[in-house]
Amino acid sequence: MQRRTLIKSSLAAASALLLGSAFATLPAAAQGNWPAGKAITYLVPFPPGGNTDTLARVIAQPLGQALGTPVVIDNKGGAGGGVGSAIAARAPADGYTILGGTISSHAINVSLYAKLDYDPVKSFTPVAMLGSGPLVLVVPAASPYKTLSDVLAASKAKAAAGGLSSASPGSGTSNHMALELLAYQTGVKFTHVPYKGSGPAVQDVIGGQVDMMFDTALVVGPHIQSGKLRPIAVTSSKRVESLPDVPTIAEAGEKGFDMGSWQAVFAPAGTPKPIVDRLHAEIMKIVATPEVQARLKAFGMVPSTMTPAELGAFQKAEVAKWAQVIKAAGIKAD
Repeated sequence: MQRRTLIKSSLAAASALLLGSAFATLPAAAQGNWPAGKAITYLVPFPPGGNTDTLARVIAQPLGQALGTPVVIDNKGGAGGGVGSAIAARAPADGYTILGGTISSHAINVSLYAKLDYDPVKSFTPVAMLGSGPLVLVVPAASPYKTLSDVLAASKAKAAAGGLSSASPGSGTSNHMALELLAYQTGVKFTHVPYKGSGPAVQDVIGGQVDMMFDTALVVGPHIQSGKLRPIAVTSSKRVESLPDVPTIAEAGEKGFDMGSWQAVFAPAGTPKPIVDRLHAEIMKIVATPEVQARLKAFGMVPSTMTPAELGAFQKAEVAKWAQVIKAAGIKAD
């Protein structure tokens, strides 16, 4: 009950201070490479309440218990995760700072921003992949489009006017990048319509003001169930468990399309391997628990078992992929 209460409270902005105080009371028995009495800072490069923040709070308490030292969340939002990531990159590589990195902060930003105060690969040591969540391409229930082929054909027919319109919670988000990846792979034009958050974007798609959008199953799932939105395809290489009848984009004809909004843990570059290995092992034990598995799946995410080396290779491939897409689309955040 106490853990459920902590998780629920994490959705409030003020919970960072409350949870930090709670974690400070954890037993300080020295274990492994973490001496007693010094807290580990878990930097979250986004404001409280989002997926990265909530996952950090799910992991922080059991991680602190496993290591015998407090794990305190520190939210440093801004620039699509860039502000907090830059702070983490400058932290000592001693095992006392870890970072919640995402597809935005550690794959997209380096090509999106003209100046970035960290290198997403060189400035960090991969620790653990938590999971990846596919996005769902949806249209209004009244839309005439029922398949991906319908969407592509309609957008081609409207190419002179910019193609079909697609909403997103903001420029440079994974939702926006999914659209650009589809445009890049198919050669079909779309008009991106950025909003300040998924809420208003979804409402305008439901109302028919915008033709379509990509978003997580967590966001669009309730509207699919209520019949307000029609799912067209999912961006992952495998179908989504909660939407078994919805094909992947690859199955719908665009072979090789594979995109997920992922969440991972990184440490500053140069963090000793024994520390990285211990952090990885403890985080993977936490991710493997039924409670956290259920939590991840509730976010529409598939839990991961990647090793640090596999995460590093995956991240480098993601950086290269999004660099191509962003260059082709001519997108810049500043």
